[in-house]
Amino acid sequence: MNIVGKVIGNRYEILEKIGEGGMATVYRAKDNVLKRYVAVKVLRDEFITDEEFIRRFNTEAQSAASLTHPNIVSIFDVGHEENIYYIVMELVQGKTLKEIINEDGVLPWKWSVNIAIQVASALETAHKNNIIHRDIKPHNIIITEDGIAKVTDFGIAKAVSNSTITAFGTTIGSVHYFSPEHARGGFTDAKSDIYSLGVVMYEMLTGRVPFDADTPVSIALKHMQEKPVEPIKLNPSIPYSINKIIMKAMEKDISLRYQNATELLKDLSMALKNPEGNFVKSNAESMQYTQRVPTIGDEVNMESDDKKEYKEKTGGHVSKHPKAKKIWITVIIVCIIALIPVIGFFGTQLLLEAGQPKDVNLPNLVGKTLNEAKALLSNTQITIETEEEYNEEVEEGQIFYQEPPYIEGYQVKENSSIKVKISKGTEMVTMKKVVGMKFEEAEALIENELHLKIEKKEETSKTVEAGVVIKQTPEEGEEVKVGSTVEVTVSTGTGIKQLSVPYVIGDTEADAKKKLQGLDVTIVYEEDTTKVDGRVLKQSIEAGTTVDEKTKINITVNRIEAIKTGIINLNLKSLLGANAQIDVDEEGNEINPTVGLKITVNDEVVYSSTHRKDETNITANVSGKGTVTIKILVDDVRIDMKQFDLSVENPVLTID
Repeated sequence: MNIVGKVIGNRYEILEKIGEGGMATVYRAKDNVLKRYVAVKVLRDEFITDEEFIRRFNTEAQSAASLTHPNIVSIFDVGHEENIYYIVMELVQGKTLKEIINEDGVLPWKWSVNIAIQVASALETAHKNNIIHRDIKPHNIIITEDGIAKVTDFGIAKAVSNSTITAFGTTIGSVHYFSPEHARGGFTDAKSDIYSLGVVMYEMLTGRVPFDADTPVSIALKHMQEKPVEPIKLNPSIPYSINKIIMKAMEKDISLRYQNATELLKDLSMALKNPEGNFVKSNAESMQYTQRVPTIGDEVNMESDDKKEYKEKTGGHVSKHPKAKKIWITVIIVCIIALIPVIGFFGTQLLLEAGQPKDVNLPNLVGKTLNEAKALLSNTQITIETEEEYNEEVEEGQIFYQEPPYIEGYQVKENSSIKVKISKGTEMVTMKKVVGMKFEEAEALIENELHLKIEKKEETSKTVEAGVVIKQTPEEGEEVKVGSTVEVTVSTGTGIKQLSVPYVIGDTEADAKKKLQGLDVTIVYEEDTTKVDGRVLKQSIEAGTTVDEKTKINITVNRIEAIKTGIINLNLKSLLGANAQIDVDEEGNEINPTVGLKITVNDEVVYSSTHRKDETNITANVSGKGTVTIKILVDDVRIDMKQFDLSVENPVLTID
């Protein structure tokens, strides 16, 4: 189904297709109500016949729309029109994590941990809202140009796992990132997302997935049965604690994994501060049975019935026996030897800890004023580093961000510092006059200088030329909130016919000209060998823009010039002049009769041979595009240079 150019929901104008997956196609669209660009995900045709799937799709998408988190792609709207079921979401500029891994291979461990922390934070919020992703993989994690990780495809995952498995007999998603319980078709929960995130961390730090095979079934079996190679063995630069975190996240037994994203976040944050620390605790330790291990004294004190009987008869003075005395001395010596390292170890620990700052619980300072934050920390040696920023969502004077972030039970050392950002409230700006300006000038002033949004309206005017602002709201001098919208009315002139510019990129030159009828079209040719010859590469006016009839528009068409071959006729004797003379010695032998001849095309050697100096007819074939630069070198010294036009019919160049 091709819906480019269609308006759905009476507001979303579909501009171009930007991606396609197993369940949906993603389009770039313009929200004509809020005047912003959005991404619209439209379900593929094969899913719209399943009523149960559609019901779950709507329910889960609406649940996901309730999630608000800086690391989750925001969902703005959900709806359907005829047979089109769609989700409108935030348009994120960046690359998927999978694209970055494919380009860079192994990623730096600190950056990888930072990405994992952001994804885990997103999962923490989702899980607390009873939403399980079920398809965490690098393809669903977008890294923005600012380095922010955004998790996408929330909500739709549950609908697919509960419905389409029954409908089509297959599992939707990427088997390389499945948890063992997901692979076997069992119950999946928050711990399944944690397993998948562990696989993503594994791939970021090793450049490969932990399990791979020729078929999806084989990969799924490996997830259920095999233990992965520890990532530190594939990349020795991985810190010890990071290796432990990944292996714990990927435990096949869900009881041995991290039980929630908060636990994982705590260890990831600790790993940034103490990468080689041994703080990752195995859940298996708490599952061990308590066993009594006999000591040396127990073994020595195990007496035979004969000795007990002898004690009773002699009043218990067995210790006077030489052998018994020797045994007791041995026991005492062994105990002393065993206690020496223990005393030394604990003594050293006490000395070290005496000089170390103590750990204190990290408080939650978000929502507090600076004075309230200082009061919370008054009994500690922790200092606060402050930074002020405008934030219209937070009351002036309140803290809205802290680093390190608050995690329940997380501790920091005394004498450390906490960085906080304090809200300066809503930033206001004085509106300037834009009436009388060209719309482009007004737009630049409003958006770039005043940091306001602009909403354009059009109106015909017999007195004001087209493109000039004739009204504005708010008026000049009014105080307005930064980020709010200014409405400007722009003259369309005397009512010249208006045209909406169509999208012609990818069309042939002829098709593009047909679509652009009514506009003044200029064709510009460029060469791009990565694109199809004869197709439009660029258009100077963006699709969807409303312009006057006969407006000038430039389209750039790909023209890949053919490689042609020409003939060079070379008179070496003439080129060398006096140097072409061949001397002879007293015996009549020629002295240095030959030279090395090279011909280059655009500095690339295409002909190299040895010739007599007095040769007059040397022929060489050369190839290239358009006009090329020919250089003649004798014994690597340039003796001539010519321009050779290869675009003419049967090109021949004579050099003498």
